[in-house]
Amino acid sequence: MIPLSTRMRPDRLEDFFGQAHFMYEGSLLYNAIKKKTFDSAIFFGPSGTGKTTLARIIAKEMDADFYELNATTAGIKELKEIIDKAKLKFFGLQKETTYVYIDEFHRWNKLQQDSLLAALEEGAIRFIGSTTENPYFAVNNAVLSRVRSVYEFHRLESADLFAMLEKTLSDTERGLGNRNIPYDKEALWMIADRASGDARVALDTLGFIAENLPEKGRISLELAGEAMQRQTAFYDKSEDKYNLLSALQKSIRGSDPDAAVHYLARLVEADADILMIGRRLMVIASEDIGMAFPHAISIVTSCVQASQMVGFPEAKIILSQAVLLLASCPKSNSAITAVMAATEDLKKRKIDDVPDHLKDSHYAGARSRGLGKGYKYPHDYGGYVKQQYLPDDLHREGTRYYHPTTNGKEGAFKAYLEGLRRKS
Repeated sequence: MIPLSTRMRPDRLEDFFGQAHFMYEGSLLYNAIKKKTFDSAIFFGPSGTGKTTLARIIAKEMDADFYELNATTAGIKELKEIIDKAKLKFFGLQKETTYVYIDEFHRWNKLQQDSLLAALEEGAIRFIGSTTENPYFAVNNAVLSRVRSVYEFHRLESADLFAMLEKTLSDTERGLGNRNIPYDKEALWMIADRASGDARVALDTLGFIAENLPEKGRISLELAGEAMQRQTAFYDKSEDKYNLLSALQKSIRGSDPDAAVHYLARLVEADADILMIGRRLMVIASEDIGMAFPHAISIVTSCVQASQMVGFPEAKIILSQAVLLLASCPKSNSAITAVMAATEDLKKRKIDDVPDHLKDSHYAGARSRGLGKGYKYPHDYGGYVKQQYLPDDLHREGTRYYHPTTNGKEGAFKAYLEGLRRKS
C-alpha cells in the first residue's frame, strides 16, 4: 500500500505547504520557477519539510528531463550516465537542460561532489541537492560557488500541518475524502503539534489511524495519542502547555530550581517537544539572567542543541541541566529593559540622526561630506576614549537605557562602566 504521505505529495506549486520565508506567490523563487528561469540550488533542512517535493515540482514546471538520485545508493557511475545523456540534449538539436536532484548530497565525498562541476559550468545540467547537514560544512566550496542559492527549509508550523491533515481528510482524489471519516479537531492538532514539523510523520500517522479505525470509528484525541505512543492526559493545545511554560519561566525567574525542574518534567511528560522547551529556555537566558551570568545563553543553547542530537528520553537530562543552571543563576533583566526603553523612545519621539563622525566613511566621497571626520578609534587610546555615540538630542539629555545591577557578573560590568565615566 502506498503511504498516505506519498499519495498526498503535492505536484503543483500552489499546493505546496510551508517555507513561507522564501516560497510565496511573488517571491523571487516562486517567480523563477513560474518564469522558468530557475537555476541550481541547495535545499537544506530537516526531513519531511518538502525538499524532495519542491524539487519535483520545479522539474515539472520547467518541462525538463528530471533525474532523481539518492547519494546513499548512487555514485559517480550513475551520475556520469545522466550527464552524458544531458550533454547530448544540451549540445544537440534540442538545446535542452536536464535537472538532476541528488538527495542526501552531503553523503558524497569530495571526489563524488566534484564530478558535477564540469557539467554545471557548461550548463548541461541544473542541479538541486538536498541535505539535512549544514551545506557550508558538508558541501564542497567549488559546488557551492556554482549554485545560485542555498534555501534553508524550516520545520513546518503546526498550523500548516493541521491544514494539510484537514485537506487530506477531505481530498477525494488522493486522500481520505471518499471515506467521510469523522474526526475531532483536537486530535488533528495533537498530531500536528507532535509531528515535530515533519509532514511525513503527520500524514503517515493519520494514515495509520484511518486504516485501523473500527467500523464507524472516529479519529479522537485518545486514538491520536495511541498512534503516536504519547500521553494525552495533559494535552490541551490552547492552554496547558502555555501554562506549564509560563510556570517554568516564573519559577526560574524566582530562583526556585525545585519548582522549575518540576514544571520541566511535566512538560516532558505532556510531550512538549525539545524545540518548544528549548526556545523558551534560550529566551529566559537573556531575559531573566542576562548580564548577571552572560555565559548562560551559550550554555543553554548548547544544551538545547545537544538535546536535539540525542532526542528523548535522554534529552530530558540535558534540559534539566539547563533549567537548574538558569534557576540557580543570579538574575538580571537589564537586557530586556534596555532594549524596550530604546524601542519605546523610537516609537514615541523624533530622534536625531546618527552623528556624522560615526557614519560610514569607506566609500568615495564620504570624507568630502564630512562623514567619519573626527572619529576617535578607541584602540589607539588604550581601549577607551571619550566621544559622543548617541544622537545629539539623546546625548544632550544624558539618556541611559542600560542600568546594570550588582547581581553576579553584572556587578563587574557596572563597576567597569562607572570607572570609565569617572575618567571622562
